[in-house]
Amino acid sequence: MARRLPAPVSAGLLLAALLPLPACGGGSKDRPKADLAASRVTTIGVNAYLWRATLDTLSFMPLAQTDSNGGVVVTDWYIDPNTPGERMKLTVSILDQDLRADAVRVAASRQVSQNGAWVDAPVKAATVQKLEEIILTKARDLRRMAIG
Repeated sequence: MARRLPAPVSAGLLLAALLPLPACGGGSKDRPKADLAASRVTTIGVNAYLWRATLDTLSFMPLAQTDSNGGVVVTDWYIDPNTPGERMKLTVSILDQDLRADAVRVAASRQVSQNGAWVDAPVKAATVQKLEEIILTKARDLRRMAIG
């Protein structure tokens, strides 16, 4: 059978147990929150850092289609003034809600002008890889800036 302690002893034990609790919570309000710049920021349907980095990277090209929910950016044909006989078109797909190296895929089409007509030409694999690296680097920089 359980024995009851006198009221003053019970109150003293309860007080002794509760006094240390304020030290467990609260703390400094200056402490950054862990999810302040989480790798998963998806208020627009895809990772916001990857989305912003993609738009920034492709800002020099005319955009044909953007879908922030599906994470797809399609450019129109772009002719570099330094190489007027060549044009490029890009499709960037954001594949994940996390900021990960495999969350971005770039597909490129290239055409060259031959006898007044545009003819498909191969795209160097390094071109696609370099664009993916640029987008990922910008996204990581945006995340670092958000942390402050």
